[in-house]
Amino acid sequence: MRRLRHYGDAGQAFPIYITVVAGLLFLAFAYLAVGQAAVNRGGAQTAADAAVLAAAQNGRDQLAAIWVADLLDPDKWDDVFQGKVPVGNPCARAEQLAAQNEAKLGDCNWQLLRYTVDVETNKPVGDSVVPGTEDIHSTASATAVIEPRCKFDLSDESIGDDELPRLTCDGKPWELDPDDEATLPAPEDLFDVHLAD
Repeated sequence: MRRLRHYGDAGQAFPIYITVVAGLLFLAFAYLAVGQAAVNRGGAQTAADAAVLAAAQNGRDQLAAIWVADLLDPDKWDDVFQGKVPVGNPCARAEQLAAQNEAKLGDCNWQLLRYTVDVETNKPVGDSVVPGTEDIHSTASATAVIEPRCKFDLSDESIGDDELPRLTCDGKPWELDPDDEATLPAPEDLFDVHLAD
């Protein structure tokens, strides 16, 4: 006896297969768009970090130069180490570093020993399955701080009238000779610069 074949349901799996494949392709393109945005955002954050560190390092170098200029007036040292002295605009250096990382500097601010910047990438996220991303630029902000490494005691009675206070930076004592700048601490010996947490 012959069995009859039923062909009625045989072609129904193909449209389901096409729908599933189309859905998977759309998801793949969506993930690609998310990846593009993440890479662009990462580039913006790198540019912001580099820019703010450059600004803070410029500020640190200015503070160190002011300290050297005031070396013979120890009463002014505390203001220098607390950042309470005027420094020139450090944002030009921040702008250079942002540009080197394919971004443009937005806001750049500093107060005492704290520096902040905002940047925007030059390149947009780009075309993707997500509409409107072709004109969107990633933005990021970063903050850096300058921390004094040194301690000194102006009230130390063992110091003579013509002597400078003992300066200790990260546990290292410095023999300060005003007549020989080569023996003085470098800016990185006086201050630490790092991104804020």
